[in-house]
Amino acid sequence: MSERDRDDTGKPLNARPRDGLGRPLPRDSANGVPQIPDDLRLPPDEAITEAQRLLDHGMPFHAHEILEGAWKSAPDEERNLWQGLAQLAVGLTHLLRGNSKGAASLLAQGHNRIRLYEVESPHGLDIPGLLAWSEHLLAEIDRPGDFPAPPIPRLRIP
Repeated sequence: MSERDRDDTGKPLNARPRDGLGRPLPRDSANGVPQIPDDLRLPPDEAITEAQRLLDHGMPFHAHEILEGAWKSAPDEERNLWQGLAQLAVGLTHLLRGNSKGAASLLAQGHNRIRLYEVESPHGLDIPGLLAWSEHLLAEIDRPGDFPAPPIPRLRIP
């Protein structure tokens, strides 16, 4: 059994390359996509722009990492917002990986968190649109048969 990679403080790291949906690839794989650094913290506007770029390129797991960084550095009054956005992105990740149960749970949790910001829609976010998007996915998950390709969420008001 090989030793896990660790940072300077002894925290375990996962240095394996990952695919576009964040799934680990073999260590020697040359097909991995660049990972988001664990300590990356972007200001809100940059985080939203980068998360949207990643969503547009079919990388919701990586968008989740960006949004999680914003959540970790957000002021208390916005923590639910950023956590909810991160949960929506990772919910989409689970959906695309074929884990409909995990997707439904995370989409519902994210939906309920961002709902608190529907009236004010901070940072130009399209909270009503994201709520409609997540409601659509949750309704589609419960339908029998093959799940159609999910639409890409739009984070900002068009």
